[in-house]
Formats: sequence, C-alpha cells, structure tokens
Amino acid sequence: MELLLVCLSLWILQCNSAKGDSIIHIGAIFEENAVKDDEIFQLAISDLSLNDDILQSEKITHSVKLIEPNNPFQALQEACELMNQGILALVTSTGCAAASALQSLTDAMHIPHLFIQRNGDGVPRTACQFNPSPDGESYTLAARPPVRISDVLLTLVSELYWQKFIIFYESDYDIRGLQTFMDQASRLGLDVSLQRVDRNVSRVFNDLFNTLRTEELNRYRDTLRRAVLLMSPRGAQVFIHQAVETNLASKDSHWVYANEEVSDSDIMELVHSSLGRMTLIRQVFPLWRDTNVRCMRNNHRISSLLCDPQEGYLQSLEVSNLYLYDSVLMLANAFYRKLEDRKWHSMASLNCMRKSTKPWNGGWSMLDTIQKGRISGLTGLMDFRAEGSNSHVQFEILGSSYSETFGKDVKRLASWDSTRGLNGSLKESRIESGMQGVTLKIVTLLEEPFVMVAENILGQPKRYKGFSIDVLDALAKVLGFKYDIYQVADAKYGAPLPNGSWNGMIGELIGKKADLAVSAITITPERERVVDFSKRYLDYSVGILMRKSEEKINIFSLLAPFDLAVWACIAAAIPVVGVMIFLLRRIQAARSQNNAGGHPQPSPSTSLQSAIWIVYGAFVQQGSDSILGSVALRIVMGSWWLFTLIVCSSYTANLAAYLTVSRMDNAVRSFQDLSKQVDLAYGTVRDSAVYDYFRAKGTNPLEQDSTFADLWMTINKNNGYEHSVSGPSEGIKKVRHAWAAVLAGFPEKFGRTSWPSSLIGTLFQSVRRSRVRLVHY
Repeated sequence: MELLLVCLSLWILQCNSAKGDSIIHIGAIFEENAVKDDEIFQLAISDLSLNDDILQSEKITHSVKLIEPNNPFQALQEACELMNQGILALVTSTGCAAASALQSLTDAMHIPHLFIQRNGDGVPRTACQFNPSPDGESYTLAARPPVRISDVLLTLVSELYWQKFIIFYESDYDIRGLQTFMDQASRLGLDVSLQRVDRNVSRVFNDLFNTLRTEELNRYRDTLRRAVLLMSPRGAQVFIHQAVETNLASKDSHWVYANEEVSDSDIMELVHSSLGRMTLIRQVFPLWRDTNVRCMRNNHRISSLLCDPQEGYLQSLEVSNLYLYDSVLMLANAFYRKLEDRKWHSMASLNCMRKSTKPWNGGWSMLDTIQKGRISGLTGLMDFRAEGSNSHVQFEILGSSYSETFGKDVKRLASWDSTRGLNGSLKESRIESGMQGVTLKIVTLLEEPFVMVAENILGQPKRYKGFSIDVLDALAKVLGFKYDIYQVADAKYGAPLPNGSWNGMIGELIGKKADLAVSAITITPERERVVDFSKRYLDYSVGILMRKSEEKINIFSLLAPFDLAVWACIAAAIPVVGVMIFLLRRIQAARSQNNAGGHPQPSPSTSLQSAIWIVYGAFVQQGSDSILGSVALRIVMGSWWLFTLIVCSSYTANLAAYLTVSRMDNAVRSFQDLSKQVDLAYGTVRDSAVYDYFRAKGTNPLEQDSTFADLWMTINKNNGYEHSVSGPSEGIKKVRHAWAAVLAGFPEKFGRTSWPSSLIGTLFQSVRRSRVRLVHY
C-alpha cells in the first residue's frame, strides 16, 4: 500500500512537472552593448506570466543570447542553438548586417522572426537591405517601421518652399538612405548639396577657412542659410557650436535637424546653441491621459514601471526598447489566438547544421497568425499587414521661438503620420501692422551712401537721407510707427570694452537709450550675442584703399632706356666713324687719280660732311646712295651697320619695358605685399569689425602665417592712435593727402539707385511689435 502511494505521488509530480514544462518558448538575440534590450524583454515576459487571462494559464519560457555588435557569424551560431532547443519564434534587436544573416536562416527554417532595428551612437538610421526569400515568403517581420525621415523632410522643404539647401550627414550615416529623397528632390527641381562631416567637426571649418577665399566663404555662408542635419545629437551640438563660433551661421539661417531618437534635453541644447530659426523632427508615440487606459493593452496590464510617469523609467528607454516590448506583446496575442482556435503546432527541434533538416511544418501557420494580428502597445498600433512590416509611425515637428520673457523656447508646429501626412503649418508668421502710434528712438552713424545728412533749411531739424533711411521710411510706412533719429556721440559702430560694456551704437542699444540702430555695420558673432540683426542685404570683403598714383609727363622719357654715358658714346661714335670713312674714301680717290694720270676735283660725296651724313643715315636706318668701292670701306660700314642694329634693338626693348613699368599700379596688391613693405604707413578704423578682425588674426597663436601678426603690430601701434583713424571719412582724407594705405571695410559698389523689392519684405520679418533692434550694414 505504501509503495502504491509512493508511485502515485511520483506520477502526480511528473504530471505537474510536465504541465510546468510550457510549450511556449521564445528565443531572443540582442547585442552586448544594448543593456536595456535584455531588461525590457525580461520585463515583458514577466508581465505576461503574471496575467493568466492572456495565455490560458500557459507560461512563456525564453532563452536569450548576446552577441557582439553587428556580428553576423555569431548571430547565426546563436540562432542555430536556439532552434536546436526548440522555439516558436525569434525576437532580435541588432544592426542590419546581423539581421540580414538571420533573415536568410529563418526563411530557410520557417521560423517567425520579429526584427527591431537598432541605430548605434544616435546617428539617424537607414533602411536595412534584405535578400529576397527563396520561396517568396519572408518570415522576417520588421517590428520597427521603415525609415520615413525622407518622406517627412520632403514634405517639410515643400511646405517651406525651399529651392536650394545643403544636407550635412555624419561619417557613420549610410548615405544610401538618401537615395530616394535625392531622386524625388531632383524630380521637383530642387538644388540639394551633400556634405560629409567627420567626427572631428572642427576640421570641417578649418579646411574651409584654409582653402576658400573671402568671396567663396560669403557664398558658402549663404548656402548655410538653409541646411538639414542628419547627425547624432552630440555631433549636431558640436557642429552648430563651431558654425556659430566661426561666424558661418547667422540670425537669418534656418536649419532642420532630423533624428527619430532625440530627447527633450538634447532639443533644448540644440536650440539654445543655434542662431536663427531651427526646426526639429523626431518620432513620437501616442499618450493616454487616463492611467487606467494607458496601462491596459488588449486586456493586459503593462508593468507599473512603464505606465507610471512619475517613475521616469519610460522616458529613459530608447525607441528600439519600446518596439521590443510590443513585439513580445504581439507574439503573446498570436499565441492566445492559436490556443483559442486549438490549432497549436508542437515545436520540433531543428538542427540547422544538417543538410537533411526540414523546415518547421508549423512555421507558416504561426507566421500567418502573427501577420493577421493587431495590438495597441507602448508605440501605438502595431500590425504587419503592409508587406511584412509595421507601418504605423508618427513624427512631431518642433520649431524654435523667441519671447522677451522666456527667451528661446521650443513649440510644436505640426505632426506627420504615415496615414494622413502633415497636420499643421510650418510657414513663418508675418508681422502685421501693430505698431501704430509707436515712436522709436533710432541711433545712426554717417556712412555714405547708407546714411547721409540731407540739405537742410536754416532753423529746421537735421534731416537724413541714404539707402538705410529709405528702408527705414518704408518700414515705418508699412508698420505704422514714427521715429526720432540721432547720431551716436562717439561716432563708433560698437566694440566691447575691458569692463564688459560696449561703446558706439551697440552700447546705445544695450543701454536701452535707443530702440533701433540704422547704419552700415558688419554682423559679427560678438555683436550677435548682445543685439539682434536683420537679414543682411549687402556683402563686402576687406580691401586696401590707396591714393591714386599721379602720372607725370616728361619730354625726356625717350632717353630713359640708356644711361647718359651710353648716349655720349653713341654721339661720339658717329663723327669718329664718319672721319674714318672720309679718310678711306680720300685714299680711294687718290689711288684712282694716280691710275688715271689726271687731276680731277674732289666730288661732294667724298667730303667730310658727306661721310658723317652717311654714318648718321645708317644709324637711323635710312640707308645711303653712296657707292662703297674698297674692301676697307665695306668692312667699316658693315661693322657700323651691325653696331646700329644691336643698339636699336636694345633701345626698342628697353623703351617698351620702361613704358610698361611706368603704367603699372602700385606694388601693394595683397596683405602680404603690405606687410613686407615699409614705405607706406597703413591703418584702419578703430573699434570696427575690420579692426577686430585683424586683432583676432594677428593675436591668434594658431595662425601659421605671420602676415596678420605684422599687420596688427603696425595697426595697433600706440593703441591704434598712430596710424588708425576714428572713421572712414577721416581715413579717406588721410589717404588723399598723404602717401598712406588704409585698410577699410568699404563696400565695393555704392552706386545703386534701384533697390530689390524683396528687401522690404525681408527686413519686414525681422521687426518685432515692441522695442525692436534692427541693424543695417
């Protein structure tokens, strides 16, 4: 009897043990550096095990394998071991290389494979390229939706009416992900440039400044006004910081940052470090205000760690972690429907190393059940009815804003989802006429042709004219404000002082003595930190202003090719050779007389005057009608002709060179030429942007060329009071009355009589309703 009781007890234990050995077994493969993946997977399995209503008291068991990041060979080995243990489905969170290898294996073994794509180092992801399945049925299901950033970007640039822009992408970004976007942009006629950014972001800007000239940098700065950043949050922060520091970014720039995974803190960092307008694109998930609704998914209660917002655990997860949790929930939903329909297939152990191994006969049925399912999880709706991938994805489009109270802030502009597209407007709002009756105090500085003093009637207030004044009048007419204008007392544009304050027009704005400044002033990073600028409407480069050389007419300039001694020798050679010819001809005539036996008179052609005339005629290449009979005469004249040929050729060549050199401009054509010479004194306008430019370049220890150091040493002599001037007009007078060179930042073209109609609209957007700061240059 006791033996029977023992046997019965053992049988009951074996039955309970058999019942405890669940037929639901899931395999998982994660990368070693993804710590949260394993944690979330275990949490999802634990939530399902605590809920008896989902799997009818069946428990899910699991096996997890960790592999090196993106190691396809190791992924295949671990997957084969999981199949040998017996699994109903495989869940993986890896890179594209490992996923492609696993796709081939699961297609061959007919194992449902739920794949969540990871993107390393925060770089925007690109779509994985999978091989087509042999029998046309893919067992790999993409739980994370396909990359839709390109679709959102195309909608955004179309909404903003961008026609020309540049895309900066990080070195780790797969450029093939932009192929579809580039094709669609080309069909729309958009001018899109691509530029790769290395991990050392500062090298990009150093290369630009070392290889591009000032004019090319200005054109590049205009290109940067519209840019798209496909970078990690950290890389984008460094990139924007470098662009601002090097003055390549400006207040009128508009940059778009696109990345599916970017946190709120990263967004605020990007917005606060940037200039101008910034738009951000990121993926979002639906939120439920009611905790009971938010924590329930398909009669399944989600863990309190994920549904309780006070815990903050949900905010610390990556996007791939959320899709991993929902993937387990999707499998549980499929298992529930299989158990309910009583169409369960037992899992046979597979050995993928054997060629004779046949695929799992229940794989297609399980795959079909998963594809027909739909759940509502942490990421919203999930199903695999769109060609084996989850198509439900939503993005939010954020934009930077500015207020006098809170400074820079971020607000939601629109949303984009895979079903309805864009929901909202991205157009910049224009300022309406809301400054009626407001009187602004405006500070200015005289600078032709921007601001000049108009002819004034005696006793009337001082009036101003010029291009900037015309723009100011147009703005006042459109916005309805009035203004009182005055000149800055110290006649300076604005530069920081040692005590931290500013002088000039910038100081007037900071001290709130003026509401608006109008003049030709250069936009610099230092000034942009303390005041707001309008969009620039004129670019110029630093040039050298010199007094025009005077041309002196000298009637003796034809004698310049030869020295006086050479001319004296030539003048003496003519009579000497003439005397020689005279004597030789007299000897020839005497011999002819002796041979004839008569006494003929000497002919005029044998006189001394005639001989000298013959020599002079040969020198000026006029020839002679005399007959040279003797050999001696022919030798002398031949030598003289050769001499005259050499002298005339040398004279012609030297005269051409002399006249060419006399017409050449001054030898100073560049900063290098200016720094090497000591005859001309030079300077620039004190406390100006050009002055600060040479100070920065001349005192930079990293500057390899000593040109700017030499220039700054001369410009800053006696703190700039020896050679530099207080204003452009003083510099022009100094150049006119002395042989001096003044480095001046004057625009190259002043004679503009017709102004672009779009200029008023451009500046119109830069004026705010209250206490505005508008600076022209």
